[in-house]
Amino acid sequence: MSTTIRFLGVAGYEVVGPTGRVLIDPFLSQSPLAPCAPAELEPPDVLLVTHAAYDHLGDAAEIAVRTGAPVVCGGDVRLILRERGVPDEQLRATIWGVVVKVGGVVVRPVECRHWSMGTLDGRPVTGTPLAFIFEVEPGVSVYHYGDTAIFDMRLLGELYRPTVGILGCTNPVELLDDGEAGEILTGEMDPDEAALAAEMLGVRVAIASHYLSWTEDLDSFLDRAAARDTSGTRIPLAPRVGETVVVDAAPDGLQVHVAR
Repeated sequence: MSTTIRFLGVAGYEVVGPTGRVLIDPFLSQSPLAPCAPAELEPPDVLLVTHAAYDHLGDAAEIAVRTGAPVVCGGDVRLILRERGVPDEQLRATIWGVVVKVGGVVVRPVECRHWSMGTLDGRPVTGTPLAFIFEVEPGVSVYHYGDTAIFDMRLLGELYRPTVGILGCTNPVELLDDGEAGEILTGEMDPDEAALAAEMLGVRVAIASHYLSWTEDLDSFLDRAAARDTSGTRIPLAPRVGETVVVDAAPDGLQVHVAR
C-alpha cells in the first residue's frame, strides 16, 4: 500500500491512499504555476481548508460545488463558502481538538498559530486557523501545518505521532507584492524553525511547503532538517509544484520517493 502526496503549489496538496482522497488548500486558478485546473481534480472524499487567506481558501468553493465533496474548515471559512454557494450539508466547521469523521476520513484539527481573515458580503471576517492531522492509510499519518508559526509541538508529536509533516519554511515570492509598507522577510516559519518543528513532531518524512518556485530557503530547510534530526532516519523533501511524494508503508520499513 502507499500514500501519495501531490504538491499543487503554496500549501495545496492532494493526498490519496487506500482509504480515501483528501484535498487541502487548493489554490489553483489564481496560481501562476498551477499544475492543473480545479476542474481537472478527481472528486475528493473530503476537502480541508486551513484558513481564509486567498492562497489557501483558493478554489475550494468551486471544487465543493462541482464535486459535492464535504469541507472541513473553521467557522469563518464556513460562512465564506456558504456565501459562495456551498450547501450547508457539505460543510463541517470545527476547531482545535474537535475530531470529526467526514467523507469516511477521520480529521483531527490541532493548534495553528496564525490568523484567518477573509471577506463576507464585502466585510472583513476573522476566525481561527487550523492545522490538520489525518490518515488515508493505516500507519501513515499526515500533519499539515496550516501556516502556523513555531511553538512547542512536542505534545502533538507525543500524542499523535504523525509520520509525514508538511511544514512551511518560506514564502511564495510570486505573491508577495502586496503594496503594504516595508517587505516580508520570512514565512510563518523560517527554514530552521520548520526543521525544529519536524524534530518536535518526530515525523519520518519532512516536506517543505508554502512556495511555488525554488528559493534558497528550500536548500536551507533540507540542510537544517538533516542537522536537527536526532533519529538519523528523517527524510527531508522539497518537491517541485506538480511532483508527488510517494510513501510506501512496506513490511521492511517506510519507503519514500518523489515522482512527476
